[in-house]
Formats: sequence, structure tokens, C-alpha cells
Amino acid sequence: MIALLILLSLTVVALTIGLLTHFLVSGEKMEYYRGTFKISDLQVNSNSGQKSTYQLKDLREMSENLVDEIFIDSALNKHYIKNQIVRLTPEVDGVKADIIMVFQFPSTRQRTLREKKIHNILNQKIRNARALPIDVSSVQVNGCGKRAVPLIVNRIMSGELAAKAAWPWQASLQRSNIHQCGATLISDRWLVTAAHCFKNNANPRQWTVTFGTTINPPLMKREVKRIIVHERYRSPAREYDIAVVQFYPRVTFSDDIRRICLPEASASFPPNSTVYITGFGALYYGGESQNNLREAKVKIISNAVCKQPQVYGNDIKFGMFCAGYLEGIYDACRGDSGGPLVVKDLKDTWYLIGIVSWGDNCGQKNKPGVYTQVTYYRRWIASKTGL
Repeated sequence: MIALLILLSLTVVALTIGLLTHFLVSGEKMEYYRGTFKISDLQVNSNSGQKSTYQLKDLREMSENLVDEIFIDSALNKHYIKNQIVRLTPEVDGVKADIIMVFQFPSTRQRTLREKKIHNILNQKIRNARALPIDVSSVQVNGCGKRAVPLIVNRIMSGELAAKAAWPWQASLQRSNIHQCGATLISDRWLVTAAHCFKNNANPRQWTVTFGTTINPPLMKREVKRIIVHERYRSPAREYDIAVVQFYPRVTFSDDIRRICLPEASASFPPNSTVYITGFGALYYGGESQNNLREAKVKIISNAVCKQPQVYGNDIKFGMFCAGYLEGIYDACRGDSGGPLVVKDLKDTWYLIGIVSWGDNCGQKNKPGVYTQVTYYRRWIASKTGL
């Protein structure tokens, strides 16, 4: 019996050493990916007093088995470990499932590409799944453009303070620890901003980035690794006013820090659409940047209107559009440059469609804000960041 116990102990030790050696030598590590999907056309009730098509515990097991089958029978089968449904939320037209998926990957930094691959596999295979009626359009992995607080917004210049976690993609770009421009988080290591923010200094060593609704103290701070200004940007011209910024170390997404979605290059947003701007900029022309993040609701203005002589005329070029109000009042201002103009779709997913670029004065009549059009530069962003 003693010999058997010793043998068993040695076996366990050997297995542990073997596993540790495998992970250390191969450089592989566990990675966790969060996803969601909606199971449609179900009547679900966990109360035994009412009749239901499924009990939640049965639905949990069926969902986990389905995800197991999907990844075991996929190109990622050698990397897939397991999944767990962490929450099932009954809704009017079905049940929303929140899932954690565990994979084992080499330690090379390609999380964004892996995230896309996991999403694509789920999306494709769920189409053919017969075990559960899953809404394919609801499938998300580490979903972008989601916020943890409800939307209640009025104005930015002379406007409202943003609630904690209201705009988790907002960042502050700082030179020598002084706020210069806004920026938008588009992955766990990339920001998009305006090129003119770097017209006087594009040395990444002199820049830092912070997150959160206050500049001081910041929720989180990162070093800037690389600044890529559009190759064709030439100050004082306003065309090609876009740049991407890589920072380190990467951020971990949470309710307070989360990336926004980028629209497809073919996406369009009609005039008079309601959009939102956020920033740490001045509250009036000539004023100083603010320590607290502010927010505003504005409207997209058509090019036909924005190109009228009394507005901006021929100053509106390709890759630009206007948003705000012709009567003024609500607008971006100094210090908001490079920050986001965003819109939400019917599923409450937020997209970055504009970058604060330029404008005459702040909140002046017939002089709305002018924004870099993200869809126009969508392929350029992809070519620099892989996103």
C-alpha cells in the first residue's frame, strides 16, 4: 500500500512537471474570451410553477455542449479547452447567453486576430446548428461598442458631465502629462485620433495615454509605443486628418475600459441622425481643457447644407462631414480634437463614425463641428492596425 501511494505521488508530480514544462517551453498560455448570443423563440421559466419549453439548467447544458461541438470540429480544435455559460438572461423574444471560452495559444500577441477567428467560427457553425434556435446576428465575441450604463445625454460645450463608465472607449492623449487631444480605443492596444494633434510633436516617447472620466486622477495610464500619422496629412491643410496610436502594455477590457466598434467602409449614416460627442475640451472658445469628461448629443448635417456659402462652402472636402446645430451652442471645442463622434444601432451597439477635426470658433452660429469620416479611412485604419 505504501509503495502504491509513493508511486501515485510520483506520477502526479511527474504529470505536474510535464505540464509546467510544456507550457514554459512551448510558450503557450490560457486565454479567456467572453461572448454572447441569443437563443430565439423560446419560453423559458426557472419557476416550476409555470409551464416552459426549457428549464434554464437544461438550456445551459445544451448551450455548452453546442459550443463544445463547434470548436472541437473546427480549425481551433487543438487550442480549444472548454466553455462555460456564466449567465442566462430571459428576454421578451428569447434568452441571452453570456459565455466564457477558454483556449490555449502561443504567447505571440495576436489576440485581436484570434478574437475575429473565434467569432467567425461561432457565426458560421451556429447557422447550421439544429440543437438550439440561435439568432446568428446576435453572436458576439468580446463585443465592441457596449456600455455598462444607460444613455442619458444633453450637451458637451457648456454641457453635462459624463457618468462613470458611460463612454469606456474615450482616452486622453497627453504630452508631458498635459492633456492635448482626445482619442478612441479601437482594440486593446490601438487608438484612433486626429493627425493634427501631432503636427508639433510626433515623438511617441513624449506622449502618454490615460483612460477614465477624469484626467487627474486617471483610471489607467499607458505609454505610447508608436504614432502613425496619415502619410498624406500636411498641416495647415485639413484633409487626411487621421492618425492611429499604439500603446503598451495592453489594457484589459472592463465596464470602464472597452473598445468601440468600427463601421464597415460601406456603411452610411444619413443626415439628421442623432450622434454623440465626448471630450475633455474647453467649455468656451479660448478656454482651457477640463478635468472631467463631458458629453453632448448632436445631429449629422448634410454636405449640401454644410457646403453652403454661409456655413463652410468649399472648405468641406472629401473624408469630412459636419455635425452639430446651425444655431450653435452645442459643439466640440479646444481639447476635444481627435475624440470620438459615435452612433448606436438598434441593438445598442456603438460605432465610431467621426473624429473631432476642426471648426470655426466653438458653438458659433452656422459653424458646426467638422469631423474626419471614419468610413472613408476605414481601409487605411485596417492597413495600419490589422483591425
